[in-house]
Amino acid sequence: MANNPGARKAIRKIARRTEVNKARRSRVRTFVRKFEEALAAGDAAAARTAFVEAQSELMRAVSKGVVHKNTGSRKVSRLAAQLKKLSVA
Repeated sequence: MANNPGARKAIRKIARRTEVNKARRSRVRTFVRKFEEALAAGDAAAARTAFVEAQSELMRAVSKGVVHKNTGSRKVSRLAAQLKKLSVA
């Protein structure tokens, strides 16, 4: 257990940062889910707008350090591939 003031403060900071990161990660998942729902419905226009929002949110999470850069890029790439498949079909 933390026994000096610096360690106690670090624990408090980590707890606050964890809450913020949880909220950001949840927000990303929400936007990705909205995109997947539009995709499942077969609505290309809604899927395109949802993709733009999901991409923006993913890259924002990357810039905030919640998600690694390569992870964000991989997820965006996969979403774009799904959108392209819908547009072609």
